[in-house]
Amino acid sequence: MPPTLKISGYPTASEGKTVQTIEILERLIGFATVSRDPNRALIDWVAALLGQHGIACEILPDASGKKANLYATIGPKDRPGVMLSGHTDVVPVNGQNWSRPAFELTCSDGRYYGRGTADMKGFCASAIAAAIVASTRNLRMPLHLALSYDEEIGCVGVRSLVEMLAGAPRQPAMCIVGEPTGMAVASGHKGKVALKAICRGLEGHSALAPMAMNALHLAVDFVGAVRDLQAEFAASGAQDDDYDVAYTTLHVGKIAGGDALNIVPNHAVVEFEIRNLAEDDPEHIIDRLREAAGEIVARADHPAARIEIERSWSYPGLETPIDADVMAFVKSLTGANGSIKMAFGTEGGLFSGALGIPTVICGPGQMAQGHKPDEYVTDAQLAACDQMMAALLVRLEAGI
Repeated sequence: MPPTLKISGYPTASEGKTVQTIEILERLIGFATVSRDPNRALIDWVAALLGQHGIACEILPDASGKKANLYATIGPKDRPGVMLSGHTDVVPVNGQNWSRPAFELTCSDGRYYGRGTADMKGFCASAIAAAIVASTRNLRMPLHLALSYDEEIGCVGVRSLVEMLAGAPRQPAMCIVGEPTGMAVASGHKGKVALKAICRGLEGHSALAPMAMNALHLAVDFVGAVRDLQAEFAASGAQDDDYDVAYTTLHVGKIAGGDALNIVPNHAVVEFEIRNLAEDDPEHIIDRLREAAGEIVARADHPAARIEIERSWSYPGLETPIDADVMAFVKSLTGANGSIKMAFGTEGGLFSGALGIPTVICGPGQMAQGHKPDEYVTDAQLAACDQMMAALLVRLEAGI
């Protein structure tokens, strides 16, 4: 069972963050919830903590029971309210040169270090603290807390939560996904499709290489086709200057093939991705790559030559209009004036696209600190997030 944390409320803006957020963050960082490993211990700890405050949680386990989503509603269940969404998994630390323990929260010079502090257990801690404070308030509109797993490998885990909400009698009126934005309000991000090009040839002795069909040669030619299409999008494709990279991108991340230098390889795999603007249909891009693959095979002029493109996983982009009510609402909580768009993806596109829930991204920290050794979130960013939560609870008490 979790310790009884003393959640008494929120401080004024001049007092900074709540101590309770740091206490919760310390426990969350202590769970090494790398995506390849279970997150159930963390979820069970959160459920027990919330249960101590009379908050019932719905646990949505995966088939193994070792991973799970958590969903909780605080306040009236017959009204829509606001959902806070965060993922509990983190990326690995293998091969990274950390100067401090990766799965132990440490503080120095106003920075809280640990894997997941920025991406995105800092927000999760603040949201959990907000849920506990909400349980002591007379809310006229509910607060919903959604914690998911396996976001880092393609927003995989949250899909069962999306299915659950699709069948619910009432859905949240809006959603805040707490990925690190420096507490700026983000209206969108690109969609992503992860794919594989499986290249097949005919093995043979390298001394007789021209009599075989080298699958790696097919793979390299396919990579060239990906780069040519990328250059086309950069030069003449749709542009959205709200993004750091204004156009749709294609990226090759891995090539595998071959067993020995003196054997012509008969198999090679190219792993690549598409991150598309809303204006660019990824299915059309995939069709163009299939056409290019066909041309490569035709040029190879060998009966064994083949290139097959397979989809690994995908998630949709998020494109919330900047004049949407949810944008104005969250800006009123943070005091922001403008808005941004994010280079990385989130579960927000699923909540918006599959469920029609108006969604924005806003959370503490910067992704520039995520996925790196000595990941951190600042004291000031956590304070700003807690202040947003405090303002949110005031609005929920007032009925928004």
